[in-house]
Amino acid sequence: MERYDLIVIGAGPSGLSAGIEAAKAGASVIIFDENEKPGGQLFKQIHKFFGSKEHRAKVRGFNIGYQLLKEADEAGAKVQLSATVLGIYQDKEVVVKIKEGIKHFKADSIIVATGAAENMVPFEGWTLPGVIGAGAAQTMLNLHGILPGKKVLMLGSGNVGLVVSYQLKQCGCDVVALVDAAPRIGGYGVHAAKISRMGIPFYLPYTIKKVEGTDHVTGVTIAKLDPSFKFIEGTEMHFDVDTVCVAVGLSPMSQLLKMAGCKMEDNPRKGGQVPIIDEHGQTSIPGIFAAGDVSGIEEASSAMIEGRQAGIYAANYLGYIEDELMKEKEDELDKALDGLRQGMFAPSNRGKKIEKTEEGIDISNNLLAKGFVADEEIERFPGVVHKLGIHPVMECTQNIPCNPCQDACPKKCIKIGSKITSLPAVDESVDCIGCGMCVASCPGQAIFLVNENVGEGMAEITLPYEIYPLPEVGEKGIALSRAGHPLCIAEVIKVRTGLAFDKTAVLTIRVPKEFAMKARFYKNEKLAKSV
Repeated sequence: MERYDLIVIGAGPSGLSAGIEAAKAGASVIIFDENEKPGGQLFKQIHKFFGSKEHRAKVRGFNIGYQLLKEADEAGAKVQLSATVLGIYQDKEVVVKIKEGIKHFKADSIIVATGAAENMVPFEGWTLPGVIGAGAAQTMLNLHGILPGKKVLMLGSGNVGLVVSYQLKQCGCDVVALVDAAPRIGGYGVHAAKISRMGIPFYLPYTIKKVEGTDHVTGVTIAKLDPSFKFIEGTEMHFDVDTVCVAVGLSPMSQLLKMAGCKMEDNPRKGGQVPIIDEHGQTSIPGIFAAGDVSGIEEASSAMIEGRQAGIYAANYLGYIEDELMKEKEDELDKALDGLRQGMFAPSNRGKKIEKTEEGIDISNNLLAKGFVADEEIERFPGVVHKLGIHPVMECTQNIPCNPCQDACPKKCIKIGSKITSLPAVDESVDCIGCGMCVASCPGQAIFLVNENVGEGMAEITLPYEIYPLPEVGEKGIALSRAGHPLCIAEVIKVRTGLAFDKTAVLTIRVPKEFAMKARFYKNEKLAKSV
């Protein structure tokens, strides 16, 4: 039997972070994960993270995964892959299936960071091949390079459904619609907006009535719901698809904690059955801690901080960190975690309909219902200004914890202030140099550079672009509106890439000046002449 000071179960963002902190304190640490690759969800998250520098904002998920693996190696934490933990037994004995063998391990402390599993919702045809979880689709795309299908309907408008829909589109899939039974889009508005401007429609409150096919998916019928969540006859819509992705939330994978004898509770606000933990993440069994989604569903950024906290608490329990140092580190991490738990999407606001921003501005109802801010709504937000010459236009309209644009601008044209959830505003006393750093750094792709009049009745718009192959300078295509509707012919003036942009191209298009504040996406279209 092998012995360690600490066993961590789960090598995702929370587990790796926990193992790193405990190992840095001097504990002997082994981290088990049932997968062939470590990093959990991080390595399939190709998008840039929100938050601030301390939350690794504007860094892509898989790069964060590489950073954590390097830190774990440097700290001396051992990562054992293809290792399925079968159970936690008396005196913190852990039984693990490693490949084809069974091994026993013992530790003085255990951190369970097993994450969460996708929920599924039953409907007629839900067991057909081609009905898959959105996370499974993301794994196929970003880890294995396999398209889950060619024509896809997404059920669910939370952040997972929104992000995966965008990534499906990046990979060449035709996403025919996003459908949600709720009356409002559940994820970040900036995620919804970048999907809408690509021409993908939202249908709310709709859900799936039937998936068609015999041995695989060939189509899907959706219908509108009344306030009691019953189908409204005559509202059915049919789509020819070969894939249906389901993104209807996550449930904590807390079975090991229950098996170990930890006291549990059913807590819908945390996603399901979770362990009862104290202020240090310790369960009812001394020395067993829970961290990340297994103790309550949140974003990966929060899971990493919770993991670091768990590692510090475990190290203190083991005697490697004194109480005073633990408290110092705890305060620092609490501050970082509090920063992520503010704004419209804070845990305390789940299920609430927010009417106004923190600045007192009316929320965009069109964004919540259709996925884009209407032309008549956009001008009321502080990031949208009119100015001579090139200037930033920031269509960030919800209070979410994110501020990399403020740090990215070398001239300090953009101001957010000390509160991370404040809406970005333009400092009109400062001249923009058009470098594009703010455009590329925005995780929500909500920043544009606009020159409303470059002469001869034309305007230029610089926008983020992540669809490959990239357009070529001089080509002409279609400028699309926030709703994804064709507006006009657009000419590509400039295409910029570089290490600083981290795979987000910065594309400048020229359009008639009446579309300067309306054109928000470029479509390479051979039939542009017909628009």
